[in-house]
Amino acid sequence: MAQTDFRKYHIEKLQDPEEAIVYLEIALREYEKDGDTEAFLLALRDVAESQGGMTKLSQKTNLSRTSIYKTLSSHSNPKINTICAILKGLGFRIRLEPIFIKRRVIKRRT
Repeated sequence: MAQTDFRKYHIEKLQDPEEAIVYLEIALREYEKDGDTEAFLLALRDVAESQGGMTKLSQKTNLSRTSIYKTLSSHSNPKINTICAILKGLGFRIRLEPIFIKRRVIKRRT
């Protein structure tokens, strides 16, 4: 029973776009560490569920429900365009940032 309560709470929290972003970013960082897409795909499934499920996502993305389920399955190797379509349907996009930031020294005029 407690597991069901946590799952319900988790999905409700993900209805907040800021909570969903943090969740997806953490899952993506984990992917960067170990190359395992499973956690990121699970995060996408959870966010999709929080926003009305796969049927609603299918309507927003023009992807079939079957295609979305296959794409987000734990053993999938999805294409970037499919992931981008799903993210867009959920109201998000991929954003790039540098891993290392070179600091520039700015000389002030005197």
